[in-house]
Amino acid sequence: MINRKNVYNSIKKTLDWSRAVAILGPRQCGKTTLARQFVSIKSGNYFDLECAEGLAALQNPESALSPLEGLVVIDEVQRRPDLFPVLRVLLDRQPLPAQFLILGSASPALLRQSSESLAGRLALLTISGFGLDEIDPKKINSLWLRGGFPLSFLAKNDEASFGWRKDFVQLFIDRDLREQGIDIPTIALHRFWSMLAHSHGQVWNAAPFAASLGVSQHTVRRYLDILTDTYMIRQLPPWHVNIKKRQVKSPKIYLRDTGLLNVLLGLQKEGDVLRHPQCGFSWEGFVIEQLIRILEIDYPYFWATHQGAEIDLVFNKGGQMYGVEIKRQDAPRMTPSIKNALEDLKLERIVVIYPGQRRYSIHKQVDAVPFDDIQGGMKRLFG
Repeated sequence: MINRKNVYNSIKKTLDWSRAVAILGPRQCGKTTLARQFVSIKSGNYFDLECAEGLAALQNPESALSPLEGLVVIDEVQRRPDLFPVLRVLLDRQPLPAQFLILGSASPALLRQSSESLAGRLALLTISGFGLDEIDPKKINSLWLRGGFPLSFLAKNDEASFGWRKDFVQLFIDRDLREQGIDIPTIALHRFWSMLAHSHGQVWNAAPFAASLGVSQHTVRRYLDILTDTYMIRQLPPWHVNIKKRQVKSPKIYLRDTGLLNVLLGLQKEGDVLRHPQCGFSWEGFVIEQLIRILEIDYPYFWATHQGAEIDLVFNKGGQMYGVEIKRQDAPRMTPSIKNALEDLKLERIVVIYPGQRRYSIHKQVDAVPFDDIQGGMKRLFG
């Protein structure tokens, strides 16, 4: 059993000041397990809308919820979007007898409903599967191979994990997207997702996707946004500065979970990943996700120019801009891209994350930093 104390404490801290908290994220990422640490599933304050009993209990939601006190959990709330106006009324009571912990598998409709009906009353927390801060450091390569979904990471062997992820992809397309009203042919969406896996870590260009699928560029952009809204894809936006160089304006595309990336690429073993042409891009996406999570980066970007300069991750912390370059090589050195980024972006510091064991200085503002140091946060990485 993985102890998810950081996520648990984040939920607890938010409940201390907010009337209601929504935990959002992809299906099977551990939302329900976390919620059951706050309220027992056997409690009258727990409603699971995936089961008939939970749905029946909320046939008359205001009558069922208004007498309750303490913390109330509503799981898979996107199945009942009509609950949001009722929750708004209940959360406006003075004094407030009950708080609400709302769980939802990623749903654009859920976010829209909550923002319209519960503005100022609801705090949103997005969670994913296991991260570097939650696992045994000796299992980093397993996390990279299997991804962070609990049932995949904790599977008894790589074969079982691969099978679980393969089924997850198929069920996600066949069931979850359909339940959210997304009516796209299964074969087309699966093919598109597989094409994205082969373009992982690259700048988005709709044209080849549209030509391959025989649809418009507007349609493939819609497909991309669907997978982004459901937390399967990260669109890393470009950072712009006022310089004379032509800068890249399209986002970079990453599959957020490398376990799903590997299953879509057909990579079942660690050796398969290390031999694959996408290995470097896979490592890059894996490191970026861990950095965003551990450093609590709210607005991550990348930066690139059409002349070839590029920095994998750029972000603001405490009013200062920082950069991260990710290299899967033994001894990274100073590059023209790093030099240009320091000059053009006025970065405080740049770190080059690599899978080695020794930290060393590349430049007065640039350090090569072992991947393991990510767990030390900003202070450890940037000094």
